[in-house]
Amino acid sequence: MKKFLLAVALIVVSTNLFAQSPLKLGYVDSQVILTQYSEAIKAQGDLDALTGKWSAQVDSMTLAYQQALADYQKQANTMPEDKKLEAQKNLIAQEQAIIDFRRVKFGQNGEIYQMQEQIFNPVKQKIYAAIEQVAKTEAMQFVFDKSGDIILLYADSAFDITFQVLDRLKRGN
Repeated sequence: MKKFLLAVALIVVSTNLFAQSPLKLGYVDSQVILTQYSEAIKAQGDLDALTGKWSAQVDSMTLAYQQALADYQKQANTMPEDKKLEAQKNLIAQEQAIIDFRRVKFGQNGEIYQMQEQIFNPVKQKIYAAIEQVAKTEAMQFVFDKSGDIILLYADSAFDITFQVLDRLKRGN
């Protein structure tokens, strides 16, 4: 919401500043760019592969824990107290290891978010540079993201520069 209010304020201020020249706006649909730009597709694939690998590790750890728990439940009645206590400690340690792994990999500020930033940062920089180049070429003062936090209630397709940005990205300029 803050971004929207800032954008509206910027438009109002810039309208006054550029009263002599017409205000030219543009917008992109970043979701279209991210689903059609090959480097973004590769980055998402790399991130998905990493997520899949870590999810498989969690599944494997969970399966081992469930098997150990089932074994314990079958043998608990015949175990001496010291063995039972040791088995319970091992089960608690296994469960805690699963929780810790999930937290480290997928939790708030976990490795997945760090990797996402690392993998996508170069792609974002290229996209922003292409947007800036197209905006300058088209003499636009502002470019909005149709799919972002700034809500665009109406957009004339004549101002859509999404495919110009994609074209520039694909040409490598």
